[in-house]
Amino acid sequence: MDAPSKQRPGEHVKGPFALRIALVAALACAAQPALARVVVKKGVYGAIALERETGQHGYVYNAATSRAAKNEALRQCGQPRCEVVLSFSNACGALAQGPKKYFTATGATQQEAQTKVLRLCADKACSVTAWACTR
Repeated sequence: MDAPSKQRPGEHVKGPFALRIALVAALACAAQPALARVVVKKGVYGAIALERETGQHGYVYNAATSRAAKNEALRQCGQPRCEVVLSFSNACGALAQGPKKYFTATGATQQEAQTKVLRLCADKACSVTAWACTR
């Protein structure tokens, strides 16, 4: 009868025991993505409403839903003929008044939204009348 051999550090395990360890390790690795917690960032919403004849406007930011943002912007506008002219999510929005009409734009920052809306208007008489950011 042979004496059992002692395994030294650094030597590889062989035989059925090694196969079981490899199988357990493979299953653990395969299950890892299924066990990972998925974190979904919820959006926040904003909107700007306008009554074009009077220039009355309302805006909202950080609403839980797009619908809530639009309804609140209309409520803040306060006129029966108000309409939502811009809605956005996880961004900024701006409203500008030109000599003949209104313009809207969105951007990653307040400055970007305002720059874009003034560029769209393309008139020195344009001015930003409202802006909002959801962050």
